[in-house]
This record gives sequence, C-alpha cells and structure tokens, in this order.
Amino acid sequence: MSGRRRRRGLLVALEGIDGTGKSTLTGALATALRRRGLSVAVRREPADPRLGRLAQEASVLDAWTGAVYFTVDRHLVQGEVRRDLARYDVVLSDRSYFSTLAYQGSALPPRDRGRLERIQWEATVAPDRVVLLELAPSEALQRLERRSRTRAPLERRRTLERVARAYRRLSRRPGWIVLDGRRPARELVAAAVRALGFDRGPRVTRPGGERR
Repeated sequence: MSGRRRRRGLLVALEGIDGTGKSTLTGALATALRRRGLSVAVRREPADPRLGRLAQEASVLDAWTGAVYFTVDRHLVQGEVRRDLARYDVVLSDRSYFSTLAYQGSALPPRDRGRLERIQWEATVAPDRVVLLELAPSEALQRLERRSRTRAPLERRRTLERVARAYRRLSRRPGWIVLDGRRPARELVAAAVRALGFDRGPRVTRPGGERR
C-alpha cells in the first residue's frame, strides 16, 4: 500500500417505516456492491438491543426520552462507524439518526425537532447518502403481521402514518434516493446501485459529485 492516506468511505443509510424491507435490501445491496469489487461493512441501529428496547418503550410516553436513548446508542458506537469508514469503501447502515428525526422528532414541536437534529450532528456521523424505501403504512403493517403477530410499541398504523409523512419531508433534502418499496428486491437493488453511482464500476460517488 502506498504512503497516500486512504480516503474515507461512503456512509449510506437505508431508511423507511417498519415493514418496508430495509434489512433485506441492506443485505442484498451489500452483496451486489461486493460483486463490483467494493469493500462493504454493514451496520444496524440500534447497536445495543437493550437501549433499543428502552427507546421504543419510552417513545410511547415521551418522544424526547425515546430519542435520547436512541441518540446515546448512536453516540456509543460513533468511533466504530468512523473506523469502518476508514477501512471500507462503503458502510451500509440499516437506519441512522434520520429514523429518530422521523419517529420521535415528528411527535415533537418544531422547536424541539430542530434541537434534536442539532444533537444528532454532535452524537454521530451523518450519512453521505440516504436510500428511503417508501411503502403505504397499511401494506407495511400487513408485512409485519405476516412476520409476527407481536407488535413493537411503535408499529401502529397512526404512528406509521405520521412517520411516513415525516420521511416524505426529509426526503426533499439533497443526497436522498427514494425507491418504491413495492418493487421486487432485485429491482430495488439495481435501482439503488444505479442511483448511488456504482453501476459503472467500483467508484464512490459523493453528493457533490466527487468520485474516487
């Protein structure tokens, strides 16, 4: 290896309401990128299941407390994320702080939403690109029902409808890729690869157009 410092990898977050197929797409996308010669790390939020359970339970009663639990979990692994970005071409994250902004933030007053986002900037590494899987809450709930009859605290129709609206607002930001969650997994992978700029070889495309 030459003495030149290796450039930081690309952090791609996969987002969407529960039941859209984020975990399935994350795994399939990782496989597709590796086949193109890229080194890929896969991460999942929350990293600590215990903190995740506390966050889910707290969010039902107090969205701010739930958001704090998720933020603490994110902050504790910030160093791991940075190390992965130093070692891999691409880091795929099943959820990011945008999940907290969509789920807990959408239940807060506008002033608190802004404060919550500012805290995220200090607590974690912001994604370079975000892939949003869109799916009607009714269809997402049907998928969740087929998976398990036990619902997590936030897997309720009214909650998912509110969160879906929040994701729609967030997706207007630069660097977001919106995909139709009803499409077959193979088509979603191909669309994500194209949108991320990996369809012509192992090159990392950043939001500003820089490639490496």
